[in-house]
Amino acid sequence: MKQALLSICAAALGLAMAGQASAAGTLETVKARGKLICGVSLTVPGFAAPDDKGRMQGFDVDICRSIAAAVFGDGEKVEFVPTNINTRFQALQSGEIDVLSRQTTHTFSRDASLGLDFGPTVFYDGQGLMVPKSLGVTSAKELTEAAICTLPGTTTAQNISDFFAAIKGKFELVVFESPDENRAAFYSGRCEAITSDRSDLASIRAVANNPDDYIVLPETISKEPLAPAFRQNDSNWGDIVSWSVWLLMAAEEKGITQANVDEKLKSDDPDVQRMLGATEELGKMLGLDDKWGYNIIKSVGNYGEIFERNVGEGTKLGLTRGPNALWNAGGLIYSPPIR
Repeated sequence: MKQALLSICAAALGLAMAGQASAAGTLETVKARGKLICGVSLTVPGFAAPDDKGRMQGFDVDICRSIAAAVFGDGEKVEFVPTNINTRFQALQSGEIDVLSRQTTHTFSRDASLGLDFGPTVFYDGQGLMVPKSLGVTSAKELTEAAICTLPGTTTAQNISDFFAAIKGKFELVVFESPDENRAAFYSGRCEAITSDRSDLASIRAVANNPDDYIVLPETISKEPLAPAFRQNDSNWGDIVSWSVWLLMAAEEKGITQANVDEKLKSDDPDVQRMLGATEELGKMLGLDDKWGYNIIKSVGNYGEIFERNVGEGTKLGLTRGPNALWNAGGLIYSPPIR
């Protein structure tokens, strides 16, 4: 019995040591490579798309840059790999990318069966439907018998099926392999409606020739918490991804911006001092520089700044904060204490 217990303990210790080696793996690989490789959408304005100079811009892109800034002190040390809906998880599983930041919904089955873990929700979304104004429809419940455009490999098809089953309605789901084909089919009238996350519908509407010709219907038919993903059994890397996101949220709550972060280094607030590395040595716990938080804000700003410049009311997408407001402003954005 004693020998058996020793064997069990030895096996457990071996697993623990293997787990520690795995945990250090991605960070060590990223540092040795000299850049982060981040999987993003092919082209989704507001979330991931090149500007007129070819530089990637967008909400998901800035999440990637925040992680790069945490690791390297430089948010530009990142390579963006466009991934499609069907291959995004394989790219992460195979090690082609270090993190996936691609409007990806955190679900039970994805978390439990794909060998992936998810970081904090960066965008609280929900599935909706968009139609041409000329259709004269004001509710999704009026779309029975309609042809509805969508993409494969998402949670969308199940959600729309559940919605119409609940109202005992029929519909035709028309699936296209690429976002470009999907948008073109909708614009051309191949489908009466198009369904996706409401943020994605705002992006599709924004790039239409005449955005005012389309309306997003009022129903939100699902919960879609969008979050970055990374490989399982890599706890240190998971902590880096997660705390990089939470730092963005905490910085907004504390009023730390890209413009005032240097001034905030002199703050008397103990929380701000810890976040920016002026006191204590929190970065070392993650294998990072103690100014990792300062480097994130200096590179990309805080969560609110990222939201407003990419998808906010002053952009073509024109999204309000809604559930993506801070917890103390009626939203769901909330960081654990950084201490």
